[in-house]
Amino acid sequence: DMEEQADLWQRLRGGFTMPTLDNELVRKWEQWYASRPDYVERMATRGGRYLFHIVEELDKRGMPFELALLPMVESAFNPHAMSNARASGIWQFMPGTGRDFELKQNVFRDDRRSVLDSTRAALDYLQRLQEQLGGDWQLALAAYNWGQGNVQRAVQRNQRAGLAADYSSLRMPDETRNYLPKLQAVKNIVERPADFGLALPPLQDHPFFLAVAIQRDIDVALAALLAGVPLEEF
Repeated sequence: DMEEQADLWQRLRGGFTMPTLDNELVRKWEQWYASRPDYVERMATRGGRYLFHIVEELDKRGMPFELALLPMVESAFNPHAMSNARASGIWQFMPGTGRDFELKQNVFRDDRRSVLDSTRAALDYLQRLQEQLGGDWQLALAAYNWGQGNVQRAVQRNQRAGLAADYSSLRMPDETRNYLPKLQAVKNIVERPADFGLALPPLQDHPFFLAVAIQRDIDVALAALLAGVPLEEF
């Protein structure tokens, strides 16, 4: 059925390859989201502008599609989200990590807010973390939140003590302990929205925007005029 194929949520579900996390923290976050249907709808609608691009990039790199949902946990897909810790953009890059991945930040621009640049950087970073943590995506995500060195030390501590060293077995701060359950809750909602009394806005499996390379600066009002879009919206 063509309709089915043209649905981005279906495509997303088909690319989930990470192991399922199932614990009381996942239940807690499912409840949290289920009790905020307006928030989920806003987040999913905003995400709809960027999800196709992120899924295409993940597909090219052979990465799990769960990672496309990470901005829901990080920023609720708000490109202008700023955390208390000065993290910015949909992927919530810290200034230093942003610079490590060639995201320019100066008076005129902050590439952390550019969806294209920051998505490239976030996927580069996640790929590197996964390679350096023995190919484990759960540990890579823990490191994205808590820092690579911290995760490596926690793994080594467990290994020295003869304990399992997977995500669920490590000692970690509460924020990191909740990080994967939050992502799993979002994933469960995307897989079975009706089970949580939620509805996802329809999303087509095609580009929401086209990127245009600019050779020189252009006046915003003129760009909006050429795009045929009201200035406010532009």
